[in-house]
Amino acid sequence: MSFTPPPAKPVSPGLYLVATPIGNLRDITLRALDVLAAADVVLAEDTRVTGKLLSAYGLSKKLVRYDEHVAAQAGPRILEDLAAGKVVAQVSDAGTPLISDPGQALAREAAEAGFPVHPIPGASSVLAALSIAGLPTERFLFTGFLPPKSGARRARLDELATSRATLVLFETGPRLRASLEDMAEVLGADRPAAVARELTKLHEECVRAPLAALAADPRLEAPKGEIVVVVGPGREAAATEDEAEAALRQALKSAGPAEAASEVARALGLNRRDLYRRAVAIRGEEA
Repeated sequence: MSFTPPPAKPVSPGLYLVATPIGNLRDITLRALDVLAAADVVLAEDTRVTGKLLSAYGLSKKLVRYDEHVAAQAGPRILEDLAAGKVVAQVSDAGTPLISDPGQALAREAAEAGFPVHPIPGASSVLAALSIAGLPTERFLFTGFLPPKSGARRARLDELATSRATLVLFETGPRLRASLEDMAEVLGADRPAAVARELTKLHEECVRAPLAALAADPRLEAPKGEIVVVVGPGREAAATEDEAEAALRQALKSAGPAEAASEVARALGLNRRDLYRRAVAIRGEEA
């Protein structure tokens, strides 16, 4: 089978945030190759990793290390390159730049200085894992890596416990088991989840189960490779008695007990019959 891709368009000067494959080198986009071929400078987290990608496509480019350790020193020189009308491509080791990767400051400074900043979309482990997890995708929250220590990790999870969005996060193999145990404890043992690893690679795997089952799964003891955990949305916390009482008293200012009870039941997800009894009692106290 043969195909003829659309012709490449000229690459104008500016900063290009270029998504790269997360494993399978054939996941590079044609537009990404156009930009990399035209780039005067390629910014890379690890020049060895990016060097292999460029070599696979017969490209030889000036590679400049750009990560959190050198960002402050490298930033001014990169802005000078942009001012000189050069094409600067920024890539991460895998996936889309700026997603749990350095570069936010550079993109912001380049934009503030008036230089064009272009996204070159492509592979993303976040979206790849979300697409196969079998969990709701209408609303999701990417939260990067959780803290490495259990106390801080549980505190972060507690903040996320009632989120109505599907959670997507990264984890390392050695920490995965402990992290899943904390998730089961804080988010709920029966909360549906999935662990995806080595996406697009030879040993790609996605294990779907409630959090408690994942925490006990021997396959996830200390798996190798890049890992994405997807956790189904939580339930909103039930209203407290004080909150229900306040809502009921407010509703009774403009409605009778039955109507007020129905209104608060719908708003807070509480039992209408119990609310009606309380509404009648409040009216009795006010009589």
